[in-house]
Amino acid sequence: MSLHAQRSVRVLQRIGRARPISARNRALPVLVVLSLVVNGCAARVENVLQPLAVSASDASRVDMLVATTRRPSEKPGQVYSGERGTAISLNTVVVSVPPDRNRKVGNVQWPSRVPPNPEKEFAVLEIAKAGSEGQVLEWFRRNRNAKRQVVIFVHGFNNTYADALFRFAQIVHDSGTDATPVVFTWPSRARVFDYLYDKESANYSRRALEDLILQAARSPDVDDVTILAHSMGAWLAAEALRGVSMREKSIPAKVKNVVLASPDIDIDVFRRQFVEMGPKRPHFTILTSTRDKALGASRWLSGGIDRVGGSDLRPYASVLEELGVSVIDTSTIASNDPLGHNTFADSPDIVRLLGRRLAGQSLAGSEASFADQIGVTAANFAGSAARIAVAAPVSVISGEARDVLKRELSPSTGQIVDGQISY
Repeated sequence: MSLHAQRSVRVLQRIGRARPISARNRALPVLVVLSLVVNGCAARVENVLQPLAVSASDASRVDMLVATTRRPSEKPGQVYSGERGTAISLNTVVVSVPPDRNRKVGNVQWPSRVPPNPEKEFAVLEIAKAGSEGQVLEWFRRNRNAKRQVVIFVHGFNNTYADALFRFAQIVHDSGTDATPVVFTWPSRARVFDYLYDKESANYSRRALEDLILQAARSPDVDDVTILAHSMGAWLAAEALRGVSMREKSIPAKVKNVVLASPDIDIDVFRRQFVEMGPKRPHFTILTSTRDKALGASRWLSGGIDRVGGSDLRPYASVLEELGVSVIDTSTIASNDPLGHNTFADSPDIVRLLGRRLAGQSLAGSEASFADQIGVTAANFAGSAARIAVAAPVSVISGEARDVLKRELSPSTGQIVDGQISY
């Protein structure tokens, strides 16, 4: 981000502290800050996906299968636009990651020109249509590991096709996972003021992601599926898993882990999604931060309802673990992102921890280092129906609080109690 942009952000922040602004006018500084920070007030080179003839001799290669509901683009180097397509398109892509001596863990070095410099920048080496199931199967058998693990990545709001490819290539490389990487990229216009268009595009893509998850789970060449979803993509992933459960009567056993990073999900909606997935759910890991400014803006745009990724879930960490949900609070972790929204990918500590989950390993004990024992005055995970006042460290949650949370996250019995059926 330019110095001008940084000064503008600081000025807006000071104005916000200096005098209160009405709810009606609060949207302007929130959206201006998002626009300045996310886009950096500077035009970056686009259409960077034209394949290079050669790469750096010691650069790393990340081979990915990419499924998208985007409309194909006629622009060379863009491949797919942010508009909605009428089919699921499949491509195999090879991304070159610069040599480790020229980069830091967590960084995506965006090309400064076309063609990129593979010594110092991310670049595409190959991109091809996967025209048949046979080609997809052949690609997978070339790229599978001994445990036959697949990781499906679902990006968030404000991402181009290239953003999704480069970010996931960075995660795969920096986390050290050797699971087969698959990207699901949905139609995002990659403009900060198109939040609602992006949300509807995620909605538009639910069935396609359901189909991708089911195809992976049904393949005899796959034994383990992990889903990694970020921001608005976490809402899409949760919706797709809910849809899979409803179609198949349960989520396939091969879908073992789901990682939701900074999930931009209404906290009441997530409770319903979680319940409707059924009792045979994969293990969930949720990365949260109370300092996530992007989710703060989303909360404002969504009528003041808390977002799962921006809430303090630490008071319920032990109860959630019993329900198959691990919580990692990243509020105190340094990030390269001024919004604090991309910590899952750009913090070396979190990326390495993420690698363990992507490899199917347990994170037992790891969460504690990111979730300090603190006192709390209120907790609100299960939504408005489960607001419980407590004043105790994380490790000493009241029995009443535990019972309410479990009840809120369990399927309804359908019985009428005091004129109500639990929902």
